[in-house]
Amino acid sequence: MADLRSPLDETIRGIPPGSGSVSHDTVVSQAWRPADNSMPLPVLTLDEAAFRENCGQMFGFARSHGAALAPHAKTPMSPDIVKLLLEQGAWGATTANLQQTAVLLQAGCRRLLLANQIGGDASGKRLGELLKRYPDADVRVFADSPRAVGALAVAGQYAGRPVPVLVEVGRGRAGARDINSARDVIRGIASDPDYVRFAGAAAYEGAVASADPVATRKAIEELSEFAAQTFHLVREQAPGTPLLLSAGGSAFFDLVVAALRPIVTADGNATLVLRSGAIFFHDHGVYERALRAMDDRKGFVIDGQTRSAVAAFTPALRLWAEVLSRPEPELAICGMGMRDVSFDQDLPVALNIYRNGRPLPSGGSTVPLRVSKLNDQHAFLSLSPGTDLAVGDVVEFGISHPCTCLDRWRVFYGLDENGQVRSAFRTYFG
Repeated sequence: MADLRSPLDETIRGIPPGSGSVSHDTVVSQAWRPADNSMPLPVLTLDEAAFRENCGQMFGFARSHGAALAPHAKTPMSPDIVKLLLEQGAWGATTANLQQTAVLLQAGCRRLLLANQIGGDASGKRLGELLKRYPDADVRVFADSPRAVGALAVAGQYAGRPVPVLVEVGRGRAGARDINSARDVIRGIASDPDYVRFAGAAAYEGAVASADPVATRKAIEELSEFAAQTFHLVREQAPGTPLLLSAGGSAFFDLVVAALRPIVTADGNATLVLRSGAIFFHDHGVYERALRAMDDRKGFVIDGQTRSAVAAFTPALRLWAEVLSRPEPELAICGMGMRDVSFDQDLPVALNIYRNGRPLPSGGSTVPLRVSKLNDQHAFLSLSPGTDLAVGDVVEFGISHPCTCLDRWRVFYGLDENGQVRSAFRTYFG
């Protein structure tokens, strides 16, 4: 891959003033540890060992069920993370828009799913110009209407080659809503073979999920059946073409595989592709609950053995912040806020307190403080009576929803088993 990593300096959160220009290759020699406050906080970090283990678990599940992975790059938007996933054996990567696609193409990734609608003809022209610059790129794009197919045909005209199109079906978000609408999309692709061609069918099951596990399972099964019907219609139009059948895959990948793998197996010339993204990072909130639900339905099975998904995956992201103020006996203010951490699903969870680089005993199974509110740059911590917490202490937080946490950071840092920074991952959210 091309190197998009420019040197780091003190304009990046986490780089100490006076460090000068620090290259990604020399970050490890700085011996920074967020727990001992040797870098300005807040910082977001990745436990690299946990990340590797999560990758091993997810790739093991996919291999066991005959599925391929195209991890969704929108979660970290980091070419270095995508490179690590490709080295693990990913089929390719998934993007959500043209900017993300451009970043990964520039970084050297040549097989992508653009898992979204691109818009109208103006966006079609932009995609076509992008594809023209990368004649060896294999970029397959979603369409859920004849109008969307027309925009992709414009892209094909500018690129000088047909754009591979997956017919997207769905509920609750984008996607053709019924089989007749899917047929309209298929007819649109068939009518313009010079500029678009069939690549398969796709859906996103997360959009039909709800708080009711029974209703969620039923909705995912119905959506999967709709995707399977659409896939069969596409196959009728492209009898000898290798096709994809694709779905999401960080919360309900067991249900998706159970429903769609038989379709791909029976076809014999297709690949089931999961667009999992957040699962490689995991969290202390929304995905923790998703894996507990998966365990309830005994869905995490590798090589015929049912395992605990909760035990298999480890939250790998941490947000580190310094205590700035103790204005009241049961209140502390930490130096992080809505600009630093996700809060769309849950507030961050305090995991450990460090003083002079050493963890303080919590006096129980949980740290005696909780985040009650976030401002832009401040976290309000409600403390249990008598909590030993002082200005200058460092609090380690777990996060919920990796996607909306990582997108707040231009750089996040990889930690080794001793909590020392060994990597810096630059992000490109635009």
